[in-house]
Order: sequence, then structure tokens, then C-alpha cells
Amino acid sequence: MNNLPSTDAARTLLPIARAAIASQLGKTHPADESAAWLREQGASFITLNLQNKLRGCIGSLRAHRALLDDVKANAQAAAFRDPRFKPLTLAEYENIEVEISLLSALNALAFTDETSALAQLTPRVHGVIFEYGHHRSTYLPQVWETFADPAMFMATLKQKAGLPPNFWDTSVKIQTYTVAKFKESDLSG
Repeated sequence: MNNLPSTDAARTLLPIARAAIASQLGKTHPADESAAWLREQGASFITLNLQNKLRGCIGSLRAHRALLDDVKANAQAAAFRDPRFKPLTLAEYENIEVEISLLSALNALAFTDETSALAQLTPRVHGVIFEYGHHRSTYLPQVWETFADPAMFMATLKQKAGLPPNFWDTSVKIQTYTVAKFKESDLSG
């Protein structure tokens, strides 16, 4: 699947994600699930936007099931089980834009302090997972568009994990990943 052109993946996966959401609303949406590469393990995040604002985002950080199953489950979770939002309504469904991010394998960073960890991050390229004990959070690479400064990016990532923005400990773990990203508006233009 890694060699699949992103346009082909987009044309296949975006309708699958939308169909999975539609099915929960009692609607149908055409989607072709026949491609063999959909049966390979993959990790995805599904992001829903409504009027250019986040309306739901759920995903998998590690490949643990067939990509087809991962996309469908994450699409439904983003629409109906993101704890930050009420379940998606039929009226909203008609106006959402679906975005899919396919994640690479995770890469653990080796660092001595926060400064050396930040120096290894590439804005707009790396998705980042921050872990400390039971505190964990992630930002997709797209979030760099909001927090371009690595220190601010990390501070808000720590807050998302439930920690103060200036928190640091030698037990912190950081992993990075990249994504292949596509959204419905990419296909309509």
C-alpha cells in the first residue's frame, strides 16, 4: 500500500469513510471496498471539518487491523464518539468535509532534554506523540499550521495530555510519524 499514489488512495478511502458515517445515520453512500491493499494493516486518523472548523478527529497511532476496518471505525468514532463534540447530525453530515491521514511507522526520539527533543522536530512534517506516565497526547503534522513554533507546539501538546505547558521530566517519551493526507476538496478541484 505504501507505493499507492495518494490520488488513488484518496479516491478509494474518502468514500469508504463517508459511507461508514452515512450508515450510522441510516443513509447510503457509494464506496468500493474491493482493492486488495485495503486488507493490509494500516493506521489512520479521520478528521471531520464543518465550515473550516474541527468537528471530530479520531485515529489509530499504530497499525493493528486492516486499513479498511481502521478507516471505517475511525470515521464512525470521529463522527459520533469524539468526546469533545456531540454526535454528528444528518444536517451536519451533508456539510462536513472528510480528511484522512495515513500514518507511517512510529519513530522514537532519543534526547537529553526538551531543547534537544525540539531540535529533532520538523514543522509540518512530523506528527508527534508525547508520553509521560499515563499522560499521552498527539498532534498530526497538520497542527503545525496552528502552532508553527516548536516550543508552542510542544507546550500545547503537553496541555492536551493534561500537564502544565512548562512541564518536563527525564521520563518523557516522544515519538514522531509522518502522514499521507488527503481530503474531499482535493478531489473536487
